[in-house]
Amino acid sequence: MVKRWLAAGRLMVRDMDLEDVAALKLCLLSLGVLLGLAVPRRKKPAFALFSTLVFIGTYFPLMVKFLVSLVRADREP
Repeated sequence: MVKRWLAAGRLMVRDMDLEDVAALKLCLLSLGVLLGLAVPRRKKPAFALFSTLVFIGTYFPLMVKFLVSLVRADREP
């Protein structure tokens, strides 16, 4: 079942344009805000640490890929 979902996700990503990606990012941001509002005050520091680690673990690899693409785009005519 998970393999099927991943395959469907890959197909969806191939068909996405910039506006679709922006909508997905806004959707996930809104979900994160809603979940953050639901976390009890005493558990917020743990969730903040977890969110920071997830951010670092995803942001930097994505930016490396982007910078590689940026360099590649500059080299192509």
